[in-house]
Amino acid sequence: MSSEKRFGYEWHKYQEIDPNYEIQFLKWIYPLKPKDFKGKKILDAGCGMGRNSYWALKYGAKDLTAFDYDKRSVKAAVKNLASFKNARVEFKSIYEIDYKNQFDIVFCLGVIHHLANPHLAIKNLIQSIKPGGLILIWVYGYQGNVWIVKFVNPIRKNITSKLPLPLVHFFSYFLSLPLWFWVKIFKGPGLYLRQLSGFKFWHIRSIVFDQLIPEIANYFTKEEAKKLLADFNELKEIEIYPVNNNSWTVLGQKYD
Repeated sequence: MSSEKRFGYEWHKYQEIDPNYEIQFLKWIYPLKPKDFKGKKILDAGCGMGRNSYWALKYGAKDLTAFDYDKRSVKAAVKNLASFKNARVEFKSIYEIDYKNQFDIVFCLGVIHHLANPHLAIKNLIQSIKPGGLILIWVYGYQGNVWIVKFVNPIRKNITSKLPLPLVHFFSYFLSLPLWFWVKIFKGPGLYLRQLSGFKFWHIRSIVFDQLIPEIANYFTKEEAKKLLADFNELKEIEIYPVNNNSWTVLGQKYD
């Protein structure tokens, strides 16, 4: 089962828009701010259940298109964005999108690191941006996640990504309990665990489950993450920003 299908199971089970998702979104899109979305045409690439699109629309986006390649994810996103008449959710593969020069801002959060061909995906996203528009991606970092790369990744790659999803979800409960108690008691260490301390148990469980199910999960050094956009001549002013000392936001602008 491909990663998008496995994530479809997750977004079918975890459809609620939690206020903490706004905290995540604001960190992932930095240095952009809520005002930067006002009046803009937005593309959310790999939208899941719509939790990032929701905030872009709340911030005043003029028009938003979101897409995902699992029908359960699309259904959940349609439900969560139903109150926004200027939102459209589509069933599409990031490898086959055909948008051309349409959007002011394209963001792709938590998707690129799960793809077998990130170069093709980013190429398609760049084609969808208007001249002068922005592309923003958020990806896992190697720094700050060495323990995941060394200990969790082999288990995910060889075992949990191949197991039936209901079984992985069952086990995620018992793996999430010690993490939940830890962050509630110690409020850290580190920026990310401090952030988790404010989350509900179901949210922490969804994060643990999310780490165990994908077919592919890549962790990028700073140089590798920046190169994801810097390899494209259509972009200028490539900037990279650390998020919670364990991931990267990379921003680029399309030439006019």
